[in-house]
Amino acid sequence: MRLNSNQVERTLSQFDGQAIPDDHPVMPQLAELFGDHTFFLDRKGLNVVEPNDDTAQTGTVVNVADWANSELTSLAPHDPQPTDVVVEFARKH
Repeated sequence: MRLNSNQVERTLSQFDGQAIPDDHPVMPQLAELFGDHTFFLDRKGLNVVEPNDDTAQTGTVVNVADWANSELTSLAPHDPQPTDVVVEFARKH
């Protein structure tokens, strides 16, 4: 799922990670491997957010690649693994 700037901000307020900017040189390769997503790096590896329903009011952080080395410079792709992190995009009243 590609997120807008507000959704990225909401995700980062609920998930300890870093968004990869759309203009980063690695983005074409990531899109080729994993599809059109907003990508986030954290201590575990590379993640995307998948919507939980058609309204996309919430999304689950899904890990798609783990760090392959202790220097955190190489990623090892694997089957998508949903995490326990559910991001709420809409503000509660």
